[in-house]
Amino acid sequence: MKDIGEYDHRAIEAEYARRWIEKAIYSIKDAKREEKFSVVIPPPNVTGSLHMGHALNATLQDVVCRWQRMLGRSVVWVPGFDHAGIATQYVVDKKLQQEGKNRLELGREEFLKEVWQWVPISRNSIREQLEKIGVSVDWRRERFTLDEGFSRAVRYAFRKLYEDGLIYRGEYIINWCPQDLTALSDLEVEHQEEEGKLYYIRYPLEDGQGYITVATTRPETMLGDTAIAVHPQDERYKHLIGKRVKLPLVSWKRESMSGEEVSEYIPIIADESVRMDFGTGAVKITPAHDQNDFEVGKRHKLPFVKVMDERGRMNQNAGEFALLDRYKAREEIVKKLEELGLLEKIESHTHAVGKCYRCKTTLEPMVSVQWFVKVSDKRIKDTAIKVVEEGKIKFIPEGWRKIYLQWMENLKDWCISRQIWWGHRIPVWYCKSCGKENVFTDDDFDRVYDKIIFNLIADGKIGYEFTPEEIERVLHSPSFVHPEMTVLDFYKSFAFHKYHSTEMDANSLRLFFSQDLNPMALLTEKRSRYRYDPKSKNYRFVLRCKHCGSEELEQERDVLDTWFSSALWPFGVFGWPEKTKDLENLYPTNLLITGFDIIFFWVARMIMMGTYLAGGIPFEDVYIHALVRDEKGQKMSKTKGNVIDPLDMVEKYGADALRFTLAILTQQGKDIKLSEKRFEGYKHFANKLWNAGRFILMNLEHDLLQNLPYAAPPKSEDLWIFTRLNRTIQKVNKALSEYEFSEASQALYEFIWSEFCDWYLEMSKLRLYAKPDENLPQEERQKEELRIKAERISAQATLLSVFDRILKLLHPFMPYITEKLYSYLPTAYQDSISLASYPQENPQEIFPEVEQKVEKLKALISSIRALRSDLKLEPSRRIKLYCKGEGWKELLQEFEKHILSLAKIEELIYVKERPSNTIAGFYKDLEFFVSVEEGIKVEELLSSYQKRYQEVLKSLDSLEKKLNNQEFLKKAPQEEVQKAQNIKQELLSEKTKLEELIKSLQEVKVVS
Repeated sequence: MKDIGEYDHRAIEAEYARRWIEKAIYSIKDAKREEKFSVVIPPPNVTGSLHMGHALNATLQDVVCRWQRMLGRSVVWVPGFDHAGIATQYVVDKKLQQEGKNRLELGREEFLKEVWQWVPISRNSIREQLEKIGVSVDWRRERFTLDEGFSRAVRYAFRKLYEDGLIYRGEYIINWCPQDLTALSDLEVEHQEEEGKLYYIRYPLEDGQGYITVATTRPETMLGDTAIAVHPQDERYKHLIGKRVKLPLVSWKRESMSGEEVSEYIPIIADESVRMDFGTGAVKITPAHDQNDFEVGKRHKLPFVKVMDERGRMNQNAGEFALLDRYKAREEIVKKLEELGLLEKIESHTHAVGKCYRCKTTLEPMVSVQWFVKVSDKRIKDTAIKVVEEGKIKFIPEGWRKIYLQWMENLKDWCISRQIWWGHRIPVWYCKSCGKENVFTDDDFDRVYDKIIFNLIADGKIGYEFTPEEIERVLHSPSFVHPEMTVLDFYKSFAFHKYHSTEMDANSLRLFFSQDLNPMALLTEKRSRYRYDPKSKNYRFVLRCKHCGSEELEQERDVLDTWFSSALWPFGVFGWPEKTKDLENLYPTNLLITGFDIIFFWVARMIMMGTYLAGGIPFEDVYIHALVRDEKGQKMSKTKGNVIDPLDMVEKYGADALRFTLAILTQQGKDIKLSEKRFEGYKHFANKLWNAGRFILMNLEHDLLQNLPYAAPPKSEDLWIFTRLNRTIQKVNKALSEYEFSEASQALYEFIWSEFCDWYLEMSKLRLYAKPDENLPQEERQKEELRIKAERISAQATLLSVFDRILKLLHPFMPYITEKLYSYLPTAYQDSISLASYPQENPQEIFPEVEQKVEKLKALISSIRALRSDLKLEPSRRIKLYCKGEGWKELLQEFEKHILSLAKIEELIYVKERPSNTIAGFYKDLEFFVSVEEGIKVEELLSSYQKRYQEVLKSLDSLEKKLNNQEFLKKAPQEEVQKAQNIKQELLSEKTKLEELIKSLQEVKVVS
């Protein structure tokens, strides 16, 4: 057959990345529940490019999905992207600032237009990157957490939880970011150790009989103090409980959050939360600006005094310090306390400071009115715990199960409101007339047109006032997620999953509005849904308060936490809240693969929302992969300059090399240590595979399949390679079933590189290149030619059969190269290898006795090669080899040609005694000898090995001292200690080998 040329990963990957999508081979419309394997991709944020963690996650998911597809399952792998509220707003805001624009000056509507212009560019970039990695997702199912269907699902989820009493609005101490101007959940706070100060401040007693000293790290918040707290059992302060102190510096009137005037004289209270060993044992209580103080304030019914605004500036309650930045205010307050003699001392103090996980600004605890999901309610919490305890959801590795359950036991209510513009606007409308809250979804409307128009308004695509032409323009524009369809088509296919015959244009809308406005409608006592303004020629969509009927409604301005919509991902993508076939057949999903850093952000919330809203677990298995670190085990970061860009590696070494590297390094519970050399190494593996395929194809007869009936019986090496193949098939399938990616990859690597390429291919050349003896008589020569041809067919058939299965086995890990090589095989009966069956172990192809025999042969050849190498014989030089050993003659005779060829032996000579002037080698009870006359430089070798022996002894002595040094063992990193121990073992092995070599060389009787 033809020569397929050299391996070109760029050309191959470009060809198939395009072809897989164009042919939509991974798209399944109607998957049956009993045959399905469904997965949802953890949606990457639309804020930038993929990093190595994304590449790892995508690779592991794709390995499992391709494997399951080849096992015959109907695999539905849903891709998509997350709108990433805070992160996206931050990125676009920064971009606008660089352009000299200001978000606040632009206003909400114009800013969101800017975001919608930027998001498709970023989304398309990330999608292209996923395509390059080779993910076998169903792009026809792609979703976005802010698409029309998801926005509708979010409103339904909010309403259900709200009406069930599981969403509430209330005052709470939240983590406030003065930079991003939004609340953050506890999970979004990064705690960093910082070197700060502990200020000891004297609070004068009201009766003038001294003072009480408190220690604080944030003196600027003292202006909001409403009590001093001590422990009830603290003997130092028992006599002061119930007395009052004068709040230092404050001589102005302060106002509580409830509007009451708060005195500068504050009580000394007793509370068991006070640590007697911190500072002086007395603490200031600022309920509006501290998490712990908030709880103390509630217990003791203290007033709440806010002294900062949303930007971290002091407000009117700060009196003379008003309008100062919080840190400037700290300086001025400390200075004033010193002047008044009220600052006792300042100490250095290391403490954990909460930072915004996005912009790294120091957060400010602040009491604010926010929306919360009551996840502490047993209706949500208990079920989410139970499904994991009962094993309905399984964590891999299992250690994460315990961590999840511990966290669930200590749940705090989830703050879901964010004071930003990009995201799902909270679907609550406040009535200005009666003051009550209204939650709307399109279930509040009967007609299709009303439903669609309400969703357009709720999604911010149109305002409450509009023209029919404006609605037509929006509905007939390309969908963001699927530009090949219109927004209206997206609503029908992905949001409602019905109304497929509905059409909406300006004319049909005018007719609809005129019917709604028809005076005859009054006869049915039905109030119109629309108002027409003849001046502006706009129609207005009318919402009415569900409590009093007023039209004076105003929507909540906050948006929902990004994780709220992400929590609906596993069932939202299948059409929830509609009862679709997809939801019935594909939910729950079979597998989620994600990082440990979002178990609480995302995994736990999907479990809570899935079990409560969708009526069942969101997934069966949760595989938690480890972190990707640099080769030294350090976390990758731009500041350290140790980031490895996956796309750079794809360009340089290929997506297959990237994927195989990540898979083979993925061991459960162990972080991945990565360096560029790893990718380079597995690019060599891809080259090895390609060259093996190239060799096989060049040596296959074009009519091989027709000639198979004429093949000779298989040789021992054929039975051996089939046995080893089936051993590998069993290992790989078992490892993948247990998510042991490294074990599966390692088994494939060892079989393909060593057993197939290094051994079987070389053995097969004896038959592929065999020629008859030209000196034979014609009749015998013809018989010999027929025998050789039959054996060649047998070798070719074995090569083809094994290589075909190698490509299928390897396909989930290295899809591009295997797809291309498969296309050349005469056995390629599928359009894509990914649609072929995954190899399964065949007991009839396992021959243990032959396997043992060939393994013995391999070990013998390896021993001969090792001796040749030790004696520094030229690799191409053929030598005579003397053999001595009982019970070996049969094996040596059967495989004589293999030994002569693979060990570069000119002649095998059987002896009963060791010939003189020979150097001995051995394998088990077989001894073999090489004559010094084969060009062995004995004296030179002796000198070299004796010198190396002394170096090894010296190194071992040094290592022994190091490993016996208790200081080293205590202080050195564990990795360094392990490295030293490994080197010691290597040196000990080398020492033993050198001793044997030196002894053997010294035994040689040199004939003059």
